[in-house]
Amino acid sequence: MNVEDVVEWVNNLIVDKTGEHLTPLQEAIVTGAWQRQKYPQIAKDFHCSESHVKKEAAKLWEKLREELGEDLNKLNFRSKLEKKYRVSQASQLGHCLLQIDNINIGGQFIQTIEDTKIRSPNPPNSPQNNERSPLIDLTEAPELTSFYDRTSELSTLKQWILQAHTRLITVYGLSRIGKSALTLKLIEQTQTEFDYIIWLSLTNTPTLSTLQTELKQFFGRSPQPPLPTIIDYFRASRCLVILDDVHNIFSSGQLAGEYLAEYKDYGKFFKQIATSSHQSCLILLCWEKPREITALEAENRPARTLHLKGLGEEAAEILREKGLADEEKWSDLIALYQGHPSWLNIIAATIWELFDGSVSLFLADGTDLFLGDLEPILESHLERLSDSENKAFYWLASQNEAVDISQQPTDSDLSKSELWQAIQSLARRSLVEKILVGSRSKFQINPVFQQYIKSK
Repeated sequence: MNVEDVVEWVNNLIVDKTGEHLTPLQEAIVTGAWQRQKYPQIAKDFHCSESHVKKEAAKLWEKLREELGEDLNKLNFRSKLEKKYRVSQASQLGHCLLQIDNINIGGQFIQTIEDTKIRSPNPPNSPQNNERSPLIDLTEAPELTSFYDRTSELSTLKQWILQAHTRLITVYGLSRIGKSALTLKLIEQTQTEFDYIIWLSLTNTPTLSTLQTELKQFFGRSPQPPLPTIIDYFRASRCLVILDDVHNIFSSGQLAGEYLAEYKDYGKFFKQIATSSHQSCLILLCWEKPREITALEAENRPARTLHLKGLGEEAAEILREKGLADEEKWSDLIALYQGHPSWLNIIAATIWELFDGSVSLFLADGTDLFLGDLEPILESHLERLSDSENKAFYWLASQNEAVDISQQPTDSDLSKSELWQAIQSLARRSLVEKILVGSRSKFQINPVFQQYIKSK
C-alpha cells in the first residue's frame, strides 16, 4: 500500500457515503495529512489560500468521522487510518482475518490485513485479537515534521524494549535535540508489539493522581474489565506509555532531577514501574536525568537511560534542506553547533538572512561563535541551575581547556565535594561533557553555552 492506495480508500468511502468522488483539493488534503504536511504547505502546493484548504478539510473530516472517529482531524488522520487497517472485522461466524503484513509507506509504518488464512475463532476481545489491534492515543504527541537518521539510537531502544524487556527508559538531553522525534519513530517501528500505546505531556504538571486517572480512562476504552491500578494494567497487557516534558515536575534552583515538593510521589511511581514484575514499558522524555534513575540502574533493575546528543554527519541533511551553499564548510558548521538539529535550523535561517546562504562568509571570522536567536533557548536551561551549579558552571566557562577534577581547584569557591556534586548535576543536564584526554577523563562546558557565558 502507498499514498495512492490511501487516497483510493478514502475516495471509495466518500463515494459510498455521498455518491460523489473526492475533489482534487480533497485528494491533496488527504495526501498532505498522510504525509504530515501543515495546511499552509498544502495550500502552497495546491496554489490556493490556507483558509480555503481549512474549510474544505473541515468538510472532509466531518464526512469521515463516522468511519474513523468523532475526534478526527489532520493531526490524527494517519494514526486513525492505520488503526482502521489493523482492525479485522469479524465475520458472522466469528472468524477473523489472519495475516498482517508490515509495510513502510513514505517512511511511516502501517499494517495491512489479508484474508489468507482462517484461524480458530477467538472472542472479539481476546488477547489474541487485542495484540493485533493496539489502542493508540498520540493526541498529546508533537507533530513529526522531520526525522534525521538515528539508526544507532533506535536500535538501542528497540533492543532494550523487545529483547531486554526494560520496564523504565529515560531519554534525556537538551531541549529540541530530537527526543520526541526519536520516540515517535520508535512507536512506528514497534507498535505491533503492544496492546496499548499512549503519549502524555507533563507540560501542565498534572498531579500523579490526575495522571493515573487519565491512564485508567485510556485503558478503559478497551472492552476489557477495569483494573484497580496502573501496574495491574501493565501486567495484564503489553503497554507502552510515554511521558513527555518530565522536567516540568523537577524543581528549578536545585540539583538536576529534584522533584517539586508536591510531585515527589512521581519518583515512587517510577521506582514501582522499574521494580515490579510486568510486561510493559514506561518512557520518560526530559531535559535532565531524574536522580533516582541512577540508583535503579546501579541495582541492575530493568531501567535504562539514553543520553541523546547531537547528530553527526547526518546533520548535513538539515543544511541541504535549507539550501545552504559551500558544502565543504558544512562539517565545520555542524561541529560548532554540536550537531544540534534545532540550533542548526535556527543558524541556517540566520545565514540566509545575513549572508544569502553562504556558510563560508558566515564562518569567515572564526573567532566568535554566533548565537543570535539561540540565546533564549540557552537561557531556559541556565535559569534552572542551583547556586552551586552556577558557581561550577561559571568556573568551568573560565577555563581554557578541559578540567581534571580529581584535584581541588585553587580558583573555585566550592569545596571538592560541592564541585563534584555540581559537575555531576550539570552533566545530567547535558551542560557539561566528559571527554577522554590521554588516559584521563576530564570535564568541559558545552562550547555553545561557554560562548553564551562569555558574551554575558
